[in-house]
Amino acid sequence: MTNLRKLKLLRRIRVMRGRRNMWQSRVVFWGGALAIGLVSVAFAKASDWASDLFHHVTHAGAYNFLIPLALTPAGFAFSAWLAFRYFPNSQGSGIPQAIAARHFRDWQSRDFLLSLKLAAAKIVLTIFGIFCGASIGREGPTVQVGASIMLQVARMGGAVQARGLILAGSAAGIAAAFNTPLAGIVFAIEEMSRNFEIRVNGAVVTAVILSGLAALGLLGDYNTYFGSTHDVMNGLRDWWLVLLCGIGGGAFGALFSTSVLWLTIRLKRWRQAAPLPRLIIIAAGFGFLVALIGIVSGGLTFGTGYNQARAALQGTPLPPLYFLEKLAATFLCTMSGIPGGLFAPSLAVGAGIGSTIGLILGTNAGIAALLGMAGYFAGVVQAPMTAFVIILEMTDSHQNVLALMATAMLGYITSRLINREPLYHGLSRAFVADAIRRQRNQERGEGPVMEKGAHA
Repeated sequence: MTNLRKLKLLRRIRVMRGRRNMWQSRVVFWGGALAIGLVSVAFAKASDWASDLFHHVTHAGAYNFLIPLALTPAGFAFSAWLAFRYFPNSQGSGIPQAIAARHFRDWQSRDFLLSLKLAAAKIVLTIFGIFCGASIGREGPTVQVGASIMLQVARMGGAVQARGLILAGSAAGIAAAFNTPLAGIVFAIEEMSRNFEIRVNGAVVTAVILSGLAALGLLGDYNTYFGSTHDVMNGLRDWWLVLLCGIGGGAFGALFSTSVLWLTIRLKRWRQAAPLPRLIIIAAGFGFLVALIGIVSGGLTFGTGYNQARAALQGTPLPPLYFLEKLAATFLCTMSGIPGGLFAPSLAVGAGIGSTIGLILGTNAGIAALLGMAGYFAGVVQAPMTAFVIILEMTDSHQNVLALMATAMLGYITSRLINREPLYHGLSRAFVADAIRRQRNQERGEGPVMEKGAHA
């Protein structure tokens, strides 16, 4: 065999190996995206079951409404203890952990924030929190779960673009959790990366499509959590809602996020002297306050808030002070150190703000709740495109797209004037700092001297 033939043969072998490796990576990636969809569906069903079980337990007898006074603080304390002792970095929403993981290039730092162990713990503890009456959602945790699955996929498939796959997994998690594929893509671009990353767009879109197909195949079109609203903006009075819901929702959203960022630092410093005992005190104390608020509100503030938001969108006004009660309950749950997300409760708070403004103006209650959701949610996360696309897809309210966009932008601008730092990115800094501190301590041979699990 001549040298030329040998060279041609070697080239063919290399090409065949490259194609085989490429297809192997793609198959593993596709499997990961489908797995995110399946896990998200199971997570959604289990969360609904936990919410129904809590409602049944607390409404089965004449005095059962007092059960949360014991169940909620005890459940919060137990969940916070488990997260601190066995599953550090599973606390809070999970979105800050996914954002922080994209800052690192070594697997060890990423595994500390995203892993299958953390993903499993996140699911179980979030479901347990909902059973205990916490004002939390599953959508934010699904982002950490999706990113963890994709990170494992990157390792199995030998992919080098782990940062891009974390982005894809986060987008797939949002898309499957809300059944909103466009919102998943927008969320990845606007919130997770804060820029348009051309190299990973194909991966993001593919992950969103496959995870969405898996969810649709099991549950069908389940974005009807909020139902479909067919109310349309009508007259100048309805357009006043855009201004009031945008500015008012953005202001309350900024108040929430600023308070979370401020108190997170103070509580972390206070816990340093005795991390675990003080964490349990915080969790139990805040859990007791959440229970009190829930009892005073007639049980309306317990759980995700989906039912209340759906009722408001269908034209049933919420109590005028509901949004303040729900905001306070969500804030206490966020600061308690238990795993759980903000998306669903924030949408419920926004619906309450819009409902109250609608009552004052005497306008269409459904439209007011819709715009309140857009203004407040954009104010909390400072991601206006994600806010109006999620709400648009979940309510099928395409006829009000301009009003939703305007309200979300007003909410975002108002929030930025009050608080310059986006909530999730502000919270991610603590995880980045802890990971860097851990790396430096290991390099010095001192071991990981740090507080486990920066929460919120």
